[in-house]
Amino acid sequence: MSDHPTRDVGFGVYLHWPFCAAKCPYCDFNSHVRHGRLDQARWRAAFAREIGHAARLAPGRTVTSIFLGGGTPSLMEPATVGALLDAVAGAWAVAPDAEVTLEANPTSVEAERFRGYRAAGVNRVSLGVQALDDGSLRRLGRLHGAAEALRAVETAAAHFERYSFDLIYARPDQTPAAWRTELAEAIARAAEHLSLYQLTIEEGTPFHGLAAAGKLTTPDDEAARVLYDVTQEVCDRAGMPAYEISNHARPGAESRHNLLYWRYGEYAGLGPGAHGRLVLPEGRTGTATERDPEAWLARVEGGGHGFLAPEALTAADQGDEFLLMGLRLREGVDPARYAALAGRPIDAGRLGGLIAEGLVARDAAGRIAATRRGAPVLNAVVAELAA
Repeated sequence: MSDHPTRDVGFGVYLHWPFCAAKCPYCDFNSHVRHGRLDQARWRAAFAREIGHAARLAPGRTVTSIFLGGGTPSLMEPATVGALLDAVAGAWAVAPDAEVTLEANPTSVEAERFRGYRAAGVNRVSLGVQALDDGSLRRLGRLHGAAEALRAVETAAAHFERYSFDLIYARPDQTPAAWRTELAEAIARAAEHLSLYQLTIEEGTPFHGLAAAGKLTTPDDEAARVLYDVTQEVCDRAGMPAYEISNHARPGAESRHNLLYWRYGEYAGLGPGAHGRLVLPEGRTGTATERDPEAWLARVEGGGHGFLAPEALTAADQGDEFLLMGLRLREGVDPARYAALAGRPIDAGRLGGLIAEGLVARDAAGRIAATRRGAPVLNAVVAELAA
């Protein structure tokens, strides 16, 4: 652990709450609808057991960020959130300035509940707003309207100094002019951070079926690129530049937990379907848990954890992941770290070719980063560098 190349990035804990009030038609996350009241005390106990197991695998860490994701974590009672955070604090040391983020949907935002989350230890919230007009929200399968979403943002602002919300663009029939207007309104409501995701049609989702049947049409690549360029222009002008392909923040307000992922730090992934990256005595290891919530619960209650067989990551795996994550960041990556992880340097000829094409740039300190032109074709850039 002590000599791992990204040991200075920090240690994160991701807690996955897999339940939603409804499944959105574009979503391929591990989220599930369960009718009837959940026994949250039972789930709290299961999370505590799995947290303890992870701490035995990776002892002695200091937690620098915690992220409660989903699913819809704001369906948790504040007592459940408090119990999970207490379990983390009982398993590892937690840094005094640790960032603790909870994802919330506007339909489950209540002032009383937010006060409870704040008292439990949450200090940052991320709201799934997704759009600021009712027609788009209906097409996205969201349960809230635009007015309710904006009230939720106001509630978050009243209870948390740090908050963010998500929007989806490249929606059906969306024009650059409409997106420019919507984005300006979002920036006026956002204190410090916005996550702006291009709509993708994921296999296995209802949207995929509709698109295949010709019943759903999204902007083509050229139109989506125009919307991407509008996003960069509007946010740059407002002082919220992209620090990662889909995330914009005022300087210093970046999500520290997400930076930990993109800088290839170490983190424990806990709860149904969570993934993690732990540095164990045998090397950097990929972890994953049972996806099905009830099967995960049975595994934890029967054996103390829901972890599946770990995956030993080769030097080549680590180098590829480091590039894939780090080149999403505007700051880019340090080639020396890549060499330490991958066991070989980046090929100078391939790097030179990408620089000549204007897809990658190298700064005075030697760091390499995708350019504005290279960011939309990042997968191809990474594939070329990793070859």
